[in-house]
Amino acid sequence: MTRPGECLTLAPESIRSHVERATISAGDAAILDESEPRLSDQSGFDAALDRLLAMDDRLLPLVAVAGRPTLRRRAPGFAGLAAIVIAQQLSVAAARTIEARTRAALGGEITPQAVRAADPAVLRAAGLSTPKVRTLTGIAAALEGGSVDLGAVETMEADAAATYLTRLPGIGTWTADIYLLFCLGRGDAFAPGDLALQVAAGEAFGLPGRASPQGLAAIAEDWRPLRGVAAHLLWAYYGALRTRPGAPA
Repeated sequence: MTRPGECLTLAPESIRSHVERATISAGDAAILDESEPRLSDQSGFDAALDRLLAMDDRLLPLVAVAGRPTLRRRAPGFAGLAAIVIAQQLSVAAARTIEARTRAALGGEITPQAVRAADPAVLRAAGLSTPKVRTLTGIAAALEGGSVDLGAVETMEADAAATYLTRLPGIGTWTADIYLLFCLGRGDAFAPGDLALQVAAGEAFGLPGRASPQGLAAIAEDWRPLRGVAAHLLWAYYGALRTRPGAPA
């Protein structure tokens, strides 16, 4: 989650002008409402980004460096959550390889039923660590047993939804926040525990080092109900910084 969207980079003055010229159409109504937006497509994301930049012009220089981010989405449900678990502490390339191997080992689709029926040794042979096998098996059992309903989180407030998801075995706040952002397109979900967001915020706001999770959460309060949009921008900014000589680690 460190690569910026591939798009034209604009100077802050040009970005500000673009935001000021933004018009409200019927299609933008959900984005411009005070309630949390659902980011389902690029046009909706772009409208939400314009609104965010109008709310906090400290973010304009980030767009000048990184460009306007591309919205990234994953399919919701167990398969999307499993993909996030698989990707924990792995490079993008390694995560994709292991996810593909896991899917193949399960007959082509990652479902709760397939995971519970699989021999753990088969999942480990696909590249999953023992803790990740345990987590996926536990999630599958919880979903099949009805103790947690992934569909229910779609109607919850973002922070409450993240807390609800942590009831699943092996799911911490980072995984829950990332699921809300990328699988459900929740416009106000935020992951203050994400290292890349901490580094980006520290650089963007002139902190002596990376922001702490608590400090980043406090900064993000100014962006409600568009914290998820800000997260996409910070990830893009982090990715752009990483391509520069002497970039923060």
